[in-house]
Amino acid sequence: MKILREILSPLIAVLAAFFVGGIIVVLIKDNPFETYWLLLANSFGSVKDIGWTLFYATPLIFTGLAVAVAFRCGLFNIGAEGQLYTASFMTAWVAIKFGGTIVEVGGKPENWSWASLPAFLLVPLCVLTAVVVGGLWGAIPGFLRARFGSSEVINTIMLNFIGIALVSYLTQYHYKVPGDPILESAPIGKAAYIPQLHEYFSFIPKDVPLNFSFLIAILMCVLVYVFLWKTKWGYELRAVGANSAAAEYGGISPRKQIIVAMTFSGALAGMVALNEVLGSRHLYYDGFSAELGFLGIAVALLGRNHPLGVFIAALFFGVLMRGEIFVDAFTRYVSKDIAQVLQAIVILFVACLQKYSKK
Repeated sequence: MKILREILSPLIAVLAAFFVGGIIVVLIKDNPFETYWLLLANSFGSVKDIGWTLFYATPLIFTGLAVAVAFRCGLFNIGAEGQLYTASFMTAWVAIKFGGTIVEVGGKPENWSWASLPAFLLVPLCVLTAVVVGGLWGAIPGFLRARFGSSEVINTIMLNFIGIALVSYLTQYHYKVPGDPILESAPIGKAAYIPQLHEYFSFIPKDVPLNFSFLIAILMCVLVYVFLWKTKWGYELRAVGANSAAAEYGGISPRKQIIVAMTFSGALAGMVALNEVLGSRHLYYDGFSAELGFLGIAVALLGRNHPLGVFIAALFFGVLMRGEIFVDAFTRYVSKDIAQVLQAIVILFVACLQKYSKK
């Protein structure tokens, strides 16, 4: 019965959100059936559409898992945005400094690298950088909560501002190619690229940027499940989230688990860099995140803080992100903001259903 409720609650929330969204579309004098057809058909209508949907879903899997791990320990990580920004910048920095990057400045080539590592060394180093930097940025509010009892909500929000502003400054004044009007870093070394999936699966069009980070995201869903439900450490983390006083009475250190959970959460958020820096853009683009860290909260809530649920919820939000482009282009009155409206309504229904189910 509990499993059925866990499955039905998000489904009911999505259906209810589409119903309410349809009413909104009618009120602005447009056709809800045409709107939803554009939204869904352009997300699943072809291999290209599916590839783009999975590409949009990939970073949401990472941020959704990040928020879910923190939730399982009774923590609210609103800092995934700052964690993914700092991790992405540092990943690009490593890929530039050790990737043999040559930049043309004033018509003359300049070597911006310290060394030129081969791909089999540089790619793992970049992945490790993303995980470590994201983990450290998450560990800061975890330590402050464990040591001083300060709210991780406030600390993570403040660290978002600090992290985003810091990497923006470094990009603008130290790692942007002179003369480039776009606030972005120099390109990373080609040895740091992770493969595009169309290189191995010929049925995927070449203009779809879906890459190996999607497979890594799936792997992380499995590993997070194993960690949380099949290991002693995961059990202790969930025990603290369920009842920290009882867990402490049983010999589990809540302080330790808080730091572990926030570090693990930040590391997962930092892995967004694999998709955005190593897999698609091949540089650090300031402002690249379409609030991926905050959307991770919605993904985790809709997915009931379970890795499988997070994966499915990320696909749903990927559909909205892909389809909103065509809704904006081909409807008369409805803009792409309908996707954000649906996201908000879904979360409202999820919150209501969770509160109702606890009664």
